[in-house]
Amino acid sequence: MNHESISQICFAEIYVVPSHQTARSLFTRLPHGMAYADTLIECLATGYLIAVVESICIKEMQQQIDPDIEVVVGRSIRIEHRAPIPPGSAIRVSGWVEQVGRRSTTFCIRAFDDHELVCEGQVTLVAADRESIESRIATKMNSLQDLGAAV
Repeated sequence: MNHESISQICFAEIYVVPSHQTARSLFTRLPHGMAYADTLIECLATGYLIAVVESICIKEMQQQIDPDIEVVVGRSIRIEHRAPIPPGSAIRVSGWVEQVGRRSTTFCIRAFDDHELVCEGQVTLVAADRESIESRIATKMNSLQDLGAAV
């Protein structure tokens, strides 16, 4: 991880909200949300907003690591979804690095549509050892397969 370059990251991106990323659309596909999904509004789901913001931060940090030995993973996300964002809206997501640790980076982010501030928060990412993460995942997958074979 290149600490000096990471500390200088600053970005501004435009994201247009697709119609399939609404709260109604997302909750229709979730077992606990199907019963009430049709009562929700047709605006960007908070879960998708988090994914959009995190993906932009990861893209920026990805440019400063060695992908053969490191992988960027999320550690924490604190988002305030402040206003509705209907499908077709363009949101301007901007961010900058607030803090750099030994392996982690915290971004400050803000998003605006044409009318107002719709989101602000912090995203903390970690440049993790790829081999270690892949090993941990493999251990869990093997456990799942063993559990499935025992049933």
